[in-house]
Amino acid sequence: MEKVVIVTGANSGIGLALCERLLTEDTQLRLCLACRNMQRAEAARSALLTSHTGAHVDLLQLDVGSVESVLDAAKVVKSRYNRIDFLYLNAGIMPNPQVDIGAFFKGLFSRNVINMFATAEGLLTQQDCLNSDGLQEVFATNLFGHFVLIRELEPLLCQTGHTSRLVWTSSSNARRSAFSIDDIQHRKGTEPYSSSKYASDMLSVALNRRMNGQGLFSSVVCPGLVMTNLTYGILPSSFWTLIMPIMWLIRIFTNTFTLTPYNGAEALHWLFLQKPESLDPRAKYHSLTSGLGTNYTEPRQMDIDGETADVLFSKLLELEKGVRRKLCERNADNEAHQRYLNEIE
Repeated sequence: MEKVVIVTGANSGIGLALCERLLTEDTQLRLCLACRNMQRAEAARSALLTSHTGAHVDLLQLDVGSVESVLDAAKVVKSRYNRIDFLYLNAGIMPNPQVDIGAFFKGLFSRNVINMFATAEGLLTQQDCLNSDGLQEVFATNLFGHFVLIRELEPLLCQTGHTSRLVWTSSSNARRSAFSIDDIQHRKGTEPYSSSKYASDMLSVALNRRMNGQGLFSSVVCPGLVMTNLTYGILPSSFWTLIMPIMWLIRIFTNTFTLTPYNGAEALHWLFLQKPESLDPRAKYHSLTSGLGTNYTEPRQMDIDGETADVLFSKLLELEKGVRRKLCERNADNEAHQRYLNEIE
């Protein structure tokens, strides 16, 4: 039986590299590229079909930063497939990252240089804004949209006698210090990306606590330091030209500098081959590359409190109810929205 695999943010970077690796591993996959920009998604599909002639690659328009788009996409998925084997929650944004140039050059010539590049701790801030749903954009895209998608696709993910997998693309930048359970959208902070990634780590733990008994298993991955469009947007191109030789040199001494999307997708691909019952629900699976260029995966325990993770889950449920209520009121003539409004009354 062919596996059904959906990858969000699949048109470039780690997402596209993962799709390439999955098709190389299993030519019988039914692979769905869930992307916001359909022109780029079509280009990605064409590239995959060029190297994997005869592969079954579908497209799905999905902007995880918009709840309405998530609901529309979920409706298409439920009409197209009768189950989901893997849902890779890979899409994410880091809008308008600002670099402290002084801290950068100070760190560049210090003992902290490897950690600085690997985590960007103390180096980056981002300018967040509200989206059309009235939510913080980074929180909505990196976490909440995926949460709503999971909730909508539960009938395909949780089926008797069937095991399904969620795999989150997290980050080494996911730090407990950036997250507050009293401000889950990070409205008051300056590190929304770090906060959203730590929240996704927490949500994975909460999902395992709630859903393993229904055959749904969640895992978290850190791709390491990968050069993608998101990464290149942090610094001007002239800076990258200057420091790339240094980064390749540092890679000899640290395994977290995966650098290429193919290497960064290592743990995502590795999890595809594992039995979920053998995995640690509290581990983050790191993509690592040795100085000689060998890729491998290593689990590391996450700094997550289970009870706090459950509180986050409950807060997301309440937020979902509020956002969907607003959508129902905005689309009062839509029968499906109206039915949902009646159900939550």
